[in-house]
Amino acid sequence: MKRSPEGHAPWWEERQAVRRFACHFIAAELSQLRPAGVRLAPRLWTAETDIALDLGADSLELLALASAFAQALHLHQSGVAGDLLERLRVDDWVDIAQAGLRTFSGAITFRTSGSVGVAKPCTHRSDALWQEACQLALLVGARRRIWCAVPSHHIYGFLFSVLLPRALGLQQDCVTDLSAGSPAVLTHALRAGDLVVGHPEFWRAAVRLAPDIGPDVIAVTSTAPCPDALAGAVASTGVEALLQVYGSSETAGVGWRKHAGAPFQCFPYWQRDVLDQGVLVRTLEDGTQQRYHAPDRLDWIDGARFLPKERIDKAVQVGGINVFPISIAACLKRHPDVEDAVVRKMRSDEGDRLKAFIVPRTSVTVAQLHSTLDAWVREHLTSAQRPKAFSFGEQLPRGRNGKLSDWMMVDQVDPSG
Repeated sequence: MKRSPEGHAPWWEERQAVRRFACHFIAAELSQLRPAGVRLAPRLWTAETDIALDLGADSLELLALASAFAQALHLHQSGVAGDLLERLRVDDWVDIAQAGLRTFSGAITFRTSGSVGVAKPCTHRSDALWQEACQLALLVGARRRIWCAVPSHHIYGFLFSVLLPRALGLQQDCVTDLSAGSPAVLTHALRAGDLVVGHPEFWRAAVRLAPDIGPDVIAVTSTAPCPDALAGAVASTGVEALLQVYGSSETAGVGWRKHAGAPFQCFPYWQRDVLDQGVLVRTLEDGTQQRYHAPDRLDWIDGARFLPKERIDKAVQVGGINVFPISIAACLKRHPDVEDAVVRKMRSDEGDRLKAFIVPRTSVTVAQLHSTLDAWVREHLTSAQRPKAFSFGEQLPRGRNGKLSDWMMVDQVDPSG
């Protein structure tokens, strides 16, 4: 990766950035390994926090965690991955990460989030990530501080809280982690020149808790489509602009817009394939081209502007996390008292979470099923994957054409509280 324009050392030499990445990564991985476990609070961890003794990771969890961390930072390519299981303090892992990145830093692997099962690894060249960070710096202009509500091990969080500060000539002490905090802090802490990086659910809460953000503050949203009404509400807080970034874990950022409803403008190194409009082509600074299948169906206005339509992989977003209703329904159907199930995201007038329609087996009543469904979803699904409203019936709702249809949330129960 290139050095920043000011000649600063690469990002991994700034220990604060590596430590935040490691803490976010460890907390997220352990939460995935323990869907029903206690939420971890990495902001409270110290240099002496031990992953086994203090965080309770057993031998199998440690093996999975170390493997995932090594994969993310390609520590196997620098020969230091084996040290992770021998030194278990959080800051030991920071030391190992820095040592490994000094040897090999050509790529970073992020993973898709929220699906039931194994997340998909998405490897990106480090120079490609830096290429995007430099474009983002041009879009946001001179900024003094960055407030980031997205964990830094997520590709979006990494770009905005790790690389962008370097592209802007900022130190990591100018970055505030809001990934586990409330947007209420925005009511009294923001100053002119700040950049606030969030996702639609964060901004939905922010417009309720911090209705007057003030001028010369730029807001950013990504990870999920931002409804035009929400974009308008954010604009009404007085921010200078709301920058919407379109992309995915597979592609990184592809395009941007600053006006609700407007087409997204491709970053200058992206273009559509001339033969296949479902394929995106990225040109790196060395002239190398990479091809990606777009995660959504794209309605192209011209060769550089587009409007996203429905997702091809049928994922939906809950709290900035990709979840897959088909996979979640399959999980619910493994419950011994569930005959059939379908999962959808709630309509905008119903809420922002998932809902499920359940067909109980004839041998059980709804009340009996309800008594065990709570424990089932908590054991098998993460928070974002858990339906928040359950409806029951003798058969799944279908339209006249026989296809599954939406349903009103009548006589619903919420087993997850």
